[in-house]
Amino acid sequence: MGAGMSSRRRRGFALDGPRGMLPLLALQVLIEYGRAGASRPPVTAALLAANTLIYLRPGALDGILPSLARVSFNPQLIVEYGDWVRFFLSPFYHLSESHLFYNMTSLLWKGIQLETSMGSAEFASMVTALLALSQGITLLLSKGLLLLGDYTAYYDQYAVGFSGVLFAMKVVLNAWSDDFVYLHGMVIPAKYAAWAELILIQIFIPGTSFLGHLGGILGGLAYLWLKRSLNGPDPLTLLISSVTKVVTWPMRFAQKLLRSALSRGRITGRGRVGRRASAGDTPRGLWRCSACTYDNSVSTDICEMCSTARDDLAFSRRQHHQTASSGELSVDEIRRRRLQRFGR
Repeated sequence: MGAGMSSRRRRGFALDGPRGMLPLLALQVLIEYGRAGASRPPVTAALLAANTLIYLRPGALDGILPSLARVSFNPQLIVEYGDWVRFFLSPFYHLSESHLFYNMTSLLWKGIQLETSMGSAEFASMVTALLALSQGITLLLSKGLLLLGDYTAYYDQYAVGFSGVLFAMKVVLNAWSDDFVYLHGMVIPAKYAAWAELILIQIFIPGTSFLGHLGGILGGLAYLWLKRSLNGPDPLTLLISSVTKVVTWPMRFAQKLLRSALSRGRITGRGRVGRRASAGDTPRGLWRCSACTYDNSVSTDICEMCSTARDDLAFSRRQHHQTASSGELSVDEIRRRRLQRFGR
């Protein structure tokens, strides 16, 4: 599991952390996406690239992207000042390489499994819904604790990171699983693994956002409940599928034209391949192979394209074979067999 939604209360953020972990992350991505026969989910790859580029801020992106302090999740600023930039962008920012590495490693593993099983359009819809649900529930929990008592620490807490969405994805991934997982020396049902990680991360890494992780788990449960309540695909999935079809239409149209052109046949050498026709359509001086429909010269008895014997000579060849088997082979028959054996 990746590092939790790191936070620091009030002002400032700790940006220290181990260096040199991004090459290891890149190696893991190359291994997963480079395996022969492996699926290469595009939405998961896009999420990995977006989080990494936002952290690295290369070139012109450094001047375009808002700063970490500008987008960090803070319930008080969102509720009282309507700063919704923090609501939507804070999951894509990370404090350190280790924070990014653990979250992206977790995203790589969960994203490939979920996107492969449900399709890219539905997976993109799910991630969007989980982000909104996890952030929204975290906001409601912070405000609720403030109304119930003096819990200003949660209400004025700063947090960033993709962990809330990852907790929600873990809930969805293990919702119907009957497997068991090994977690820090304990064997527990997979469907309860997110709850166990919530407690263990808070014990071993007390600086993480407990409400952010809890909001992610509750967001995953809310998503599953909504999916069971809705019949058929959700509207967001339909919208993403429609947009994808529109964007990829030129490529699909070009592929259709190419397949249509190939199905009409192609000319190669002296013959035509790819179209069945009657014997009357064959030009004078040529014979058509029954296997590949290549038009061969009558001077040869073997198809130049696929080495199939000429059909109208099959009966005479069988007669030659029967005659030869009853006595000594003629010189012409020996020559013919040698030519056929060595492919001319």
